[in-house]
Amino acid sequence: MKIIERFLKYVKFDTQSKVEVEEYPSTAKQLKLLKYLKEELIELKIEANLDEYGYVIGKIPSNVNKKVPVLALIAHVDTSPDASGKDINARIIKNYDGKNIVLNDTHNIVLKPSVFPSLKDNVGDDIIVTDGNTLLGADDKLGVSEIMAVAEYLQENPEFKHGEIVILFTPDEEVGNGTQYIDVRKLNADFAYTLDGGKVGEIAYENFNAAGAKITIHGKSVHPGSAKNKMLHSVRVAQEFGMFLPMEMTPELTEGYEGFNHLITCKGNVEKTELTYIIRNHNRELFEKQKEDFINATEVINKKYGDQTCILEIVDQYFNMNEILKDHKYIVEVAKEAIKEVGLDPIIEPIRGGTDGARLTYLGLPCPNLGTGGYNFHGPYEYCSIQEAEKAAEIVLKIITKTTEL
Repeated sequence: MKIIERFLKYVKFDTQSKVEVEEYPSTAKQLKLLKYLKEELIELKIEANLDEYGYVIGKIPSNVNKKVPVLALIAHVDTSPDASGKDINARIIKNYDGKNIVLNDTHNIVLKPSVFPSLKDNVGDDIIVTDGNTLLGADDKLGVSEIMAVAEYLQENPEFKHGEIVILFTPDEEVGNGTQYIDVRKLNADFAYTLDGGKVGEIAYENFNAAGAKITIHGKSVHPGSAKNKMLHSVRVAQEFGMFLPMEMTPELTEGYEGFNHLITCKGNVEKTELTYIIRNHNRELFEKQKEDFINATEVINKKYGDQTCILEIVDQYFNMNEILKDHKYIVEVAKEAIKEVGLDPIIEPIRGGTDGARLTYLGLPCPNLGTGGYNFHGPYEYCSIQEAEKAAEIVLKIITKTTEL
């Protein structure tokens, strides 16, 4: 399977998505890779289409003489807005020795096992790292590469028995809109897996409940020389707003099942300040309480400084897929058995984020998430293991085999 050759080719495409954009996909450059993937599928003699929203859908017909579930494999092509994805310069470190890796000597960017302990599990692996100037793009071009490698294997080995396989590549997952326009009826699948996780062997079926909050604060601008008792500085009011939220509920102070409120952007001046937050929690009740904290903070600000000083908009983005998947545990069990059959112990961990699979699950397509072998997403310390990527593709093939036995 030519997983890594594909991966190194795909990361050369700059596919960074963009927040707060009305166009879909949010950046036209994502379409370059999506079109390329469609053509690659066609070259493999797989029926594939690119629709008006940028979704690539490919279908491999069943080659068994009985009715079996239709399985979908899903990955997204966009990279995070948090770090540049342009001119990615990836390099392979053979037989990693467990020591510090200098990514960029000029800027003193060093990948350290003491900071990123997952590296200790990859000693002896061949790993791919960045040059410290960009992210790597393993999230989720590694998942794309693994799916493409599986598709190629199925086409080159017709004796390998399988039901119908649906392939879906999406844009804009990183900005929360990966499935905004998807019609699951076009997929016509019984269940699916996203390949969009971390360590190989992970099977995740719990994710955050998620909402986005936009806060607009209106101030009053007066010449600073005569501002006493007249000026209302919106930036300072924005700081005050933040003080009404629980200080311990930030990403850097939470882990596991602990929720957080994360300030994404803050821009403003005396007259007007705009804040955008993401609100996350696995527990639905606590999630609703976090949203109430934002509502209460808004009411306090308006009571103190006047009505409409603070305007709050909260939009739910996705919900914990476990609320649905708990009634479809056989899908999780299939993945667990496949992971065991390639010699690994299944790793069950909640996702501290979300995937296309969360929304698809609520749209009626049960869709847990599988590890791909990528780590430290969204920044220059991102890396992936070649051996883990190959093992991830093996797991998918085992799942396909088990699907024919259901």
